[in-house]
Amino acid sequence: MKQIRLISRLIIGVTFIFSGFVKAIDPLGSAYKFSDYFTAFNLDFLQPITIVFAILLSSFEFVLGLVILLGYLKRGSYWLLLLFMSFFTLLTFFLALFNPVSDCGCFGDAIIMTNWETFFKNLVLMVFVLILFGNREKEKDVLHKNLEKTLVFLFFAGIVYLSVYSYFHLPIIDFRPYDIGTYIPDEMEIPEDAPVDEYKTTLIYRNKITDKESRFSVKDYPGDTAVWEFVESESELVSKGYEPPIHDFVVADQNGNDVTDHILGSGDYSLLVISHDLNLADSAYLAKLNSWVKLDRFANDLEVYPITSTTTAEIEKLKEKWQLNYDFFTADEIMLKTVIRSNPGFVLIKNGTIIGKWAKRDFPELEHWNSDWPELVDQDPLEYDPGMAMLIENGVMENPDWNIIRFDKSATRTVSEESHNQIEQKNWLIFILTVLFIVSILQLIPNRTRYNRG
Repeated sequence: MKQIRLISRLIIGVTFIFSGFVKAIDPLGSAYKFSDYFTAFNLDFLQPITIVFAILLSSFEFVLGLVILLGYLKRGSYWLLLLFMSFFTLLTFFLALFNPVSDCGCFGDAIIMTNWETFFKNLVLMVFVLILFGNREKEKDVLHKNLEKTLVFLFFAGIVYLSVYSYFHLPIIDFRPYDIGTYIPDEMEIPEDAPVDEYKTTLIYRNKITDKESRFSVKDYPGDTAVWEFVESESELVSKGYEPPIHDFVVADQNGNDVTDHILGSGDYSLLVISHDLNLADSAYLAKLNSWVKLDRFANDLEVYPITSTTTAEIEKLKEKWQLNYDFFTADEIMLKTVIRSNPGFVLIKNGTIIGKWAKRDFPELEHWNSDWPELVDQDPLEYDPGMAMLIENGVMENPDWNIIRFDKSATRTVSEESHNQIEQKNWLIFILTVLFIVSILQLIPNRTRYNRG
């Protein structure tokens, strides 16, 4: 029985730690999922605090898994575990039946599961939960109770800090298909032998004699048009086909022209400045983009693409309010939220490959890229020729390209520095997780004293 309890602790602990961790480092993604839940259950009054729910739930889940694995506060933690799993098992059963939200988000973007898969996963986990709960009285505390409480508090504070850090910056580990180094066209390809969506089609006919409707398949529908009258057809998805990791990356200009291929096929740098909703964006960072749009005219290897899903009418209002001297491209809101967890966020692409990503507060100032650029953009000739600026704005003449600087020289250095900083962050995180893992394994190794007690 001891071995069964040990296996149960391992399975529950590791599952909860993983589930809590992948959501904690992507709090905005978890907040988006909470928003879907609140909309589905008519709880829109809770929308303003979705990020609070996201951080607290993921942190609680992570710490609960760690406590179960380490064997701390066993009696209290097993009660919390039972209540937590009972609630979410019932919730996922409801989601599986009625499908108000297509993906529960229990493993964030690391593992995508259907609602039925999630429900059956919870049923399996409940077996181990009941084993632990039923034998809770046989368990002994590992350390002094006050010390265990202190450690649990430190665990919780640590994971909350990590989650808050990821909220103000970007996820330290990115499980989405837009990580740095991703060659986007490859992620959009569909293999030739990939399965396609399969649908079951039902044909509904009305009997002219009895005036009753009947349902038929496409193979046995009635051919006697004197008796049967076609009403409608229904299609039901039976089997989901292959969907590439990136399937909705489409960007259009203000006239509706698709510029996706131009962005992905260009050998120059494309700076995507993404705001999925301008009404929620930080206007200060969008105002700074005025300088980058000016810089675009001086660089022969840089194109700047401000992108949003906001309506044209709202764009024009906010452009005037915030004094934004550039036009926006448009794209799907969900796709923009997936590309980067910041509003606005900055993504640098070259030859279809993502080479840099920054949250709004992490994007380097213009002088960091090159100390001469701020003075250069301040001397933009168009600023001194309002007549030419008006002709460009009205489409009479094209925006001139002065080709004075090469962006590549500064970009290589800056991107290299940012990549080094991100690698250091990940290394520290891996080090901390490794220490926790070693401590957990050592804790699970039974010693003679604990063996004799329990």
